[in-house]
Amino acid sequence: MVTPSDVTSTPAQAPKTARPPGAPDEDLPRIVPRRHAGRRLTAAVALLIFALVLNSVIRNDAFQWDVVGRYFTTSAVLDGLLLSLWLTAVVMVLGFLFGTLLAVMRLSANPVLRTLSWGYVWIFRSTPLLVQLLFWFNIGALYPTLGLGIPFGPQFLTVKTVNLLGPTLTAVIGLTLHETAYAAEVVRGGILSVDSGQTEAAQALGLSRRRTLRRIVVPQAMRSIVPTAGNMLIGTLKGTSIVSVLAVHDLLYSVQLIYNQTYQIIPLLMVATLWYIAVTTVLGVGQFYVERHYARGDSRTLPPTPLQRLRGQLTTVRLRLGAATAADARPVNGGDR
Repeated sequence: MVTPSDVTSTPAQAPKTARPPGAPDEDLPRIVPRRHAGRRLTAAVALLIFALVLNSVIRNDAFQWDVVGRYFTTSAVLDGLLLSLWLTAVVMVLGFLFGTLLAVMRLSANPVLRTLSWGYVWIFRSTPLLVQLLFWFNIGALYPTLGLGIPFGPQFLTVKTVNLLGPTLTAVIGLTLHETAYAAEVVRGGILSVDSGQTEAAQALGLSRRRTLRRIVVPQAMRSIVPTAGNMLIGTLKGTSIVSVLAVHDLLYSVQLIYNQTYQIIPLLMVATLWYIAVTTVLGVGQFYVERHYARGDSRTLPPTPLQRLRGQLTTVRLRLGAATAADARPVNGGDR
């Protein structure tokens, strides 16, 4: 039997008032983010230096920004830009086409093919690009005529090398042969990055070596090939400026022709620089989306796009502002006493 003395009396608890949705819980401790004084100081110094450099560039009359704007979209400059883009596209396509062939030869079981591929890469990676271009430009001194006919027999068609190889074709040949050597190593490295178990599984399924390479190995190797290939693409675009020594009317040679007449060297060089920056920026954005495309089979969560990253940052700022506003509106305990 329970007596009244056995019952412990407890004070009546005040009913909890309903809080509006999203309001902070006053019973929980407030989480204060860690202060990063050093990080903020470093960012402030970096921004100050950037502002000083930007101010010196904008307010320096020696750059002659009015001249830059006048020549930025002239027909001569745009024609040179189009030729630079055309050279870059042709060289990259041919370079990776022949480079893939060399990479397959390097990975072949045939010792002759492996040796020839290794020798090609060794020679063209060891020789400066400018030397290669000048060599091909003066190839007529070694072979005055080129012929088509029976090997070690009569020739049916002959043509003078000087008439066949102009400056633009010479630039294409020199850049392509140089690019092929590097593309071969990029493709070979990408193929070797694929786990050997993938090839063994394909062989167990009865797939041929060619089909295994085309359908299984190469798609997975693209994750390693694309970043390096993107850097090569940007490097090739900038490297096309070296063909100006052959009097090829690329972007740099076009502005050189202009400032040789006007003697406005700095503003014309800034025209070429701004165009190179603009094009490489577009190529960099394209490289990001290509890398993101080939990362689908390797990562469950794809890296956010710049637009998604911007939305996330805006959401974070909005939430912080909302939390700060709610904290300021919260009554202080004991404030009415």
